[in-house]
Amino acid sequence: MAVETPLLDTVNYPTDLRKLEKSQLRQLADELRAEMIDAVSVTGGHLGSGLGVVELTTAIHYVFNTPDDRLVWDVGHQCYPHKILTGRRDRIRTLRQGGGLSGFTKRSESEYDPFGAAHAATSISAATGFAEASRHLKKDTTSIAVIGDGSMSGGMAYEGLNNAGHLGSKTVVILNDNDMSIAPPVGAMSAYLARASSSGVYQGFRSFGKQLAKRLPKAVYNQLAKAEEYGRGMFTGGTLFEELGFYYVGPIDGHNLDQLVPVLENVRDMEEGPVLVHVVTRKGAGYPFAEEAADKYHGVAKFDVVSGKQKKGTPNAPAYQKVFAKTLIKEAETDDKIIGITAAMPSGTSLDMFADVYPDRCYDVGIAEQHAVTFAAGMAADGMRPFAAIYSTFLQRAYDSVVHDVAIQNLPVRFPMDRAGLVGSDGQTHAGSFDIAYLGCLPNMVIMAAGDEAELVHMTSTAVAYDEGPIAFRYPRGEGVGVDLPERGKILEIGKGRIIQEGTKVALLALGGRLAEALKAGEMLEQQGLSTTVADARFAKPLDHDLIMQLVRNHEVLITIEEGSRGGFGAFVLHFLSDQGVLDDGLKVRTMTLPDIFQDQNSPEKMYDEARLNAAHIVERAREALGMSADVVNLHG
Repeated sequence: MAVETPLLDTVNYPTDLRKLEKSQLRQLADELRAEMIDAVSVTGGHLGSGLGVVELTTAIHYVFNTPDDRLVWDVGHQCYPHKILTGRRDRIRTLRQGGGLSGFTKRSESEYDPFGAAHAATSISAATGFAEASRHLKKDTTSIAVIGDGSMSGGMAYEGLNNAGHLGSKTVVILNDNDMSIAPPVGAMSAYLARASSSGVYQGFRSFGKQLAKRLPKAVYNQLAKAEEYGRGMFTGGTLFEELGFYYVGPIDGHNLDQLVPVLENVRDMEEGPVLVHVVTRKGAGYPFAEEAADKYHGVAKFDVVSGKQKKGTPNAPAYQKVFAKTLIKEAETDDKIIGITAAMPSGTSLDMFADVYPDRCYDVGIAEQHAVTFAAGMAADGMRPFAAIYSTFLQRAYDSVVHDVAIQNLPVRFPMDRAGLVGSDGQTHAGSFDIAYLGCLPNMVIMAAGDEAELVHMTSTAVAYDEGPIAFRYPRGEGVGVDLPERGKILEIGKGRIIQEGTKVALLALGGRLAEALKAGEMLEQQGLSTTVADARFAKPLDHDLIMQLVRNHEVLITIEEGSRGGFGAFVLHFLSDQGVLDDGLKVRTMTLPDIFQDQNSPEKMYDEARLNAAHIVERAREALGMSADVVNLHG
């Protein structure tokens, strides 16, 4: 008996998908789900969110004319099924690998990714922009934004909704509600109402009624419009979205293609906009291990499909984020003013550990970094000691709040910045590259960077004790370097570094996560007969002027090393030396930073090689500064 070709093998692009019968979509969705599970088991990545939108992705590409119709995913965690259906199935097992597919949507990757996304709450604004561009260009296209209920906690989502409603743009917003945080019960009646209220018959009747009502006095017209809106709202919900200018449809079962496709077809054919379609899904749907997991397998390592067991290695040292959380818990034992604040990343920052011990002193404000910072500022202004634990890349979103609400008022908000520097498979959107530069230019700000996990203990304790103004401390993603941890943190002197190894010819001044590589480089230089000092700056601001001048006076070469962008620590040191007139004396100073590019995802080791921030590159730079050949350097350390 001949084996039937799987439907997914016949679908390379959405144009192929649209040739199928509606009755075939269920089989295709099942095959798509199986393909995604198998691919992520090989690569690791974001699993649960993608599983939840398999049917929705299938329906959108079946109904809408992508890529002419612009489909914008919010965050992009859930875009793996989309990538499989848009010509990238043959590369799907390169997800998040060097030279492979990004884990998020990316404009340079495909015309089906009209807008890149890896931070939340941006889709509605972008889709509205596409809709207005189409209007100006006189293109008959539709813009579709798919946004999760979690992203709806971000204020930018409401800014986009408000503007789209005001403009009346031909925009379709699909609210993917996978937490039942908004949805009323979903069932046959709500599905019927959604389909009926989006149908051409109802829309025609509604249009006729509106035209008739316009002939009535304005006060009567307004009352009739409100009556129609609230009449639907009583049965379906969505009054908030109606108030913002959207026509609300839903809620509907996001896994029932027989409900989903007809509603989307009705919405596609509506002449008026904008429209919000409320779709209820289950994160991790269709894979029991994901459905049963507390985090719905949001982010996973490589795993065995049959058992669901993830293939995580045994850690060699505690993770930086857990060192921070444990230290904060210990400090909170004797200080009831310590408060933890996270913007929807309790497990990512390990503040969930703090919340387990002090639930009344830990706040998850949702995907709302700007609010988190100003919320912390309000607490600090009344004498509390708030720790706004926000990834370096996400703190960028709250920059105005940091400047206006914290720095100008000199409020003692503490900023633990996780994921400082390169982040491996999450790539360019999640790298913490710029915080030294964007915080270092602010008056009143203190910036520390932990060279190892023991230093992070001390910096956490130092931040607790510092009440004179804002203080930030950065630390890398992942495991520490394996040093012994102190029982309690000591209070560091603000603006003072330390010398770890003393020499006479080359001075290596490291800030933060590259300290271990600087120590390796120091050993390599010593083996080559070049006496080397290795110093840990500890502070990017204020600088340790005495330490820098000591290194300058006693060495031929000074090299600064940081896991941050240009314009950061090295630039601060050069600025200081220029003001002192020292550079006029022919001093040899070199700065080593992240390269002036947005680095694509890869293994951390390869990313550091590309950035030229490993020990061998430090040795090479020192020899170059001394006018020596770099040929003897073993570039693999």
